[in-house]
Amino acid sequence: MAELVPIRKTESVFDEVERMHDRIMRRAYEIFASSGGLFGKDLEDWKQAEQELVWKPAIELTEKGNQFRLELAAAGVDPKNIDIEVTPEDILIKADLHHEHGEQKGEVYACEFAHGNLFRAIHLPKKIEPGKVKAEFKNGLLTLNAPIAGEARIQTFPIEISA
Repeated sequence: MAELVPIRKTESVFDEVERMHDRIMRRAYEIFASSGGLFGKDLEDWKQAEQELVWKPAIELTEKGNQFRLELAAAGVDPKNIDIEVTPEDILIKADLHHEHGEQKGEVYACEFAHGNLFRAIHLPKKIEPGKVKAEFKNGLLTLNAPIAGEARIQTFPIEISA
């Protein structure tokens, strides 16, 4: 059974994206400094910091019938922990991820479960109607349906050819 996920309409997702960018930048600098300040590894340091702090699950964005459909693969995430913010141009999906190893599991030799923060900011190719976005979570898949705003829809007009 699908579980509905609440959605918050917001003015901008810029501040949230900027805060996450700053956290990654600070961590990348820590990595740079701890490795002796060796230049030329900027991208590697950034990628390592991003991987440590952020989980970016796979998405698929499609358009059909004046509506966007966004699917996000979030297996293992509790839908109660998902926070969705929408603007006419953007969708921001966040969640805190917790994965712990208790004594009942015994010795853990490998673990690739994500932990930290799920963070995806999706800029849409057309404006949507934020108040009409619906989201549901079922079998590890978060699905958002967002109607395209009336003024953003492509209109076609027949061309009359006169002889």
